[in-house]
Parts: sequence; structure tokens; C-alpha cells
Amino acid sequence: MTTDVFTNPARFGDLTGWHREIDALRAEAPIHRVDLRDRGYTPFWAVLTHRDVMDVERRSKVFTNDPQTVLFTDQANRDRASSGTNIRTLVNMDGAEHIAHRGLTSDHFKPATLDRLQPRLDELSRELLNRMEASAGACDFARDVSVWFPLAVILQLFGLATDDYPTILNFSQKLFGAEDPDVTGTSTDFNHVVLEMLSYFEALTADRRRSPRDDLASLIANADIDGNPLPDLVTIGYYIIFVTAGHDTTSSAMTVGVEALARHPDQLAELQRDPTLIPRAVDEMIRLATPVRHFLRTAQEDTQIAGVDIAKGDRIYLSYLAANRDPELFDRPHEFDIHRANSDKHVAFGFGPHFCLGAQLAKMELRTVFSDLVPRLEHLELAADPITTKATFVGGPRTLPIRYRLTPAK
Repeated sequence: MTTDVFTNPARFGDLTGWHREIDALRAEAPIHRVDLRDRGYTPFWAVLTHRDVMDVERRSKVFTNDPQTVLFTDQANRDRASSGTNIRTLVNMDGAEHIAHRGLTSDHFKPATLDRLQPRLDELSRELLNRMEASAGACDFARDVSVWFPLAVILQLFGLATDDYPTILNFSQKLFGAEDPDVTGTSTDFNHVVLEMLSYFEALTADRRRSPRDDLASLIANADIDGNPLPDLVTIGYYIIFVTAGHDTTSSAMTVGVEALARHPDQLAELQRDPTLIPRAVDEMIRLATPVRHFLRTAQEDTQIAGVDIAKGDRIYLSYLAANRDPELFDRPHEFDIHRANSDKHVAFGFGPHFCLGAQLAKMELRTVFSDLVPRLEHLELAADPITTKATFVGGPRTLPIRYRLTPAK
């Protein structure tokens, strides 16, 4: 198969059209071999069903994250290897190495620890509503509101000053929007963005080693494995994955949620009548958004997926975006339904050993915001069609112009 539906960023800017093509491909077969060597890609297998994505995720010893977790051209991979930007993060690690590094920060994302963050989330949620009130009934929710909230949470966790907000926002948008010229002004080189981030996080590491504080940045900067300090690129990789992924993905899900409520005023009214539905609605918003669109795995032995022979060394493209719209599991998969009984079966956070560390925090943020926002939305509508980021890896709504009317705060 030679379709560019997985590799062309512009295709992801039209998700309706993207899902239409994926639905047709999935109906033909659950897994497809994609050969785009003429465009610079090593061939890979695209897995399109929820069942088979889960199968691969469960077999983490057979299908490893190493050596490549994101689909790039072969030339881009060579450039990364030679440029010093081949940063190692948790998503690049497997087995015992992954367990050891994940364990460094896992306590920070346990329910008891996250519960202590709830008062701050409540405070930030009230500020979010204040921002909307100050906008006099019209704003671009993606640019003016949702982009701010999760970033404020990250700054809190890392002990960063509010002055760092524009810097971190710039990193996140340039990293995940590097393929979209409408975001960067040009098609930005991914490696160049990473080099910019290296300088900032090297300075942050040095500061926290000189003067440790009670924050996540200090924990990472001073962490060790078996008495050995983390290598510099691993330390910086830890920062990058938390600061950028923890921000951009939550922002996208929040924006998709507001868009869904604007398109479905009947379901907004139901949430207002029964706020206990909000947790389920949040999972449905995350399912529809699926900000992380794919990850790659590599087969370590000859095996099979969906009855198809996979050779040792083959690359596997796990399409979370396709899996979360799989009609075999999700009835009417492209529709928003706050009553969907299995909305929490989505794989937007992955599954297995690499299940997202920040998944519970992301859900807490979304539940907090929608628990405060929904009761006060007297009116909500789209002011224009949203624009989606043209990105093959991580993306979501880049704009969401809305008009709204809020009831007075109690």
C-alpha cells in the first residue's frame, strides 16, 4: 500500500477525511503494510483496530519501543543521530531500564499525591472562567483558554515561574507543530526545535542541582539509578516529555470537549441536569481527541498480528487515532455520546507498561474544568469552524472560535 494517510501532515488537518479513508482501509483489513520508500520511509505495518493495538501493547517484550517510537523519514532519523538531539525519554525505553526510570517519578502521579493538587486545580479553573468572562462572550478557546490551563499546572509541578509560560508554550507548539507551517511560519526542522529546548533545560538542571527545591524539576535533576546520575540527555528528555506532552495533549482534549458540547447542546443540557455524567463525558472527549496519534514499535522476533506474518525487525505503526474510532468496539464511533458505556476503553493514553504516567492528572484537570464550566454555560456555539493542526504525531484543534454566555458566579 502506498497511501500517504499516515505520513502527510496535511492529511491530519482534515480529520473527517482522514477517518473516512481509515474506515475504508480497516474494512479491507485490520493491518496494512505501507511501502513509501520512494518518499524516504522504511516500510511499516499500520495497525488500525483497537483489538490489535491492544495485542501489540500487551506483548511489550516482542514489540519494543526501541529503537524508534515516532515515524520519521530515514533521513530525519540520520540527522537526529548526527545532531546530538537523539534524546532518550521514557517512551524510548523498554524492560528493566523503563521500569527503573519510570519509578523515579511515579509516586508524583499516584492518587494520594494528585489529591493534594486539587485545591490548585480548583483555583486555576476559577481563573479560567474569569478569563472567559473577561472576553465578553467570545474567544478562541484553543488559543486563549485551553492552552493556558494545563500549562499552568505543569509550571506548578515543576516549580517554574509564571514568567516561563511563554517559553514553555513556544517549545510545546513548535515541537508538536513543527510539521505545520501555519503554526511555525514555515516547516520547522524537528531537530532544531529540540536544540532550542536543550539549552533551556540544561540551565534548569544546573539550577536545581545547585539549589534543590520541593518540585518535580529538582527530583529529576538530582535523580539517580543504582547510585549513578542520569545521563544529561535522559534528564533533559524527562523534562521535555512532561512539560510538552503533559501540556499539549490535555489542552487538545479540553478543546475537543468544548467543541463537542457546542455541537451537541442537548448533551450539554444533560450534563447540566446530571453532573455525575461528567467523568464519563471526559473519557468520551479524550477518546474523540486522541491527541497522540501514533507510536511505533519494532518486532524482536518473527510473530503475527491479526493472523498476518510479521518478521523480526519489522516496524509497527500503532494508530491510536484509528483504534479509538474502531466500530468493532465503539458503536457510532465518530459521534460524541456522554452516555457511552465503554468510553473509558480508549487507548489515548496507551496501554501496558507504557501507559501514560500523567493520565490521571489529565483526567483530573478535565473533570475540574468541566465541573466548573458546564453549570455556568447558559449558551455555547461555534463562531467559526475550528482548524486542526497538521501534524502526524501529536495534534488537535489549533483554533476554536466560540460565542457563549456565562451565568454569574455563585
